[in-house]
Amino acid sequence: MNVRFDGKRALVTGAGKGIGRELVKKLVECGAETIALSQTQANLDSLKLECPSIIPIQCDLSDTDSIPNALKDCEPIDLLVNNAAYVKGDAFLDAKLADFDKMMAINVKAPIVISQIIAKGMIKRKTGGSIINFSSKASLRGMQNYLLYSASKAALDSVTRTMSLELGPHNIRVNAVNPTTTKTDRAKVVWGNPQLAQKVKSVIPLGRIAEISEVVSVILFLLSDFSSMVLGSYIPIDGGCVANLMT
Repeated sequence: MNVRFDGKRALVTGAGKGIGRELVKKLVECGAETIALSQTQANLDSLKLECPSIIPIQCDLSDTDSIPNALKDCEPIDLLVNNAAYVKGDAFLDAKLADFDKMMAINVKAPIVISQIIAKGMIKRKTGGSIINFSSKASLRGMQNYLLYSASKAALDSVTRTMSLELGPHNIRVNAVNPTTTKTDRAKVVWGNPQLAQKVKSVIPLGRIAEISEVVSVILFLLSDFSSMVLGSYIPIDGGCVANLMT
């Protein structure tokens, strides 16, 4: 399967590190003109050195009022990946409303605001497009000590389903991906700790933590015409973790 995006223009949020950064590189490799959005200018600067063709945008997505101005010159967009997320561990009894507000702003409100802007352009041009919301396995099963994060990703799954119903008639496909723990720097506290890593792997039938490339490849498929009949889905990239409900 040779995925190409020649003549397409893509926007990836949370592009400074981890999965978002690697996705930007692959989109460029596959021919897409790619806009990389990140909160941290230094990460965009280093990414620009690796991929000189990218268009960098610095924006703090917790300030949702700033998003329209940040994106005012980014059109037209054919492919959107709402990858940016805020993650903070919190047990139920310790959860704080301030953390909840920030998590919902970045993980739910920002994807809604960005998708509204981009989808309106797609509808006006009558070109269709593909939108991917980056969710988590935490939205699909209980996850101790991640109350607020799990709630925000469950909300994003619901947003994805409703978006797909309303945007599908315009040939805009909206789907979500729901990975398990992946070998990013942010998740190193888990996969870099043998005891924690073993606990995570023990509920994954494939018995291992996901590689970044394994998540990126699914996103590329969902963005491409190879998935032209896939709409309103949330795709676990979890080695069977969600299916393993007995653990």
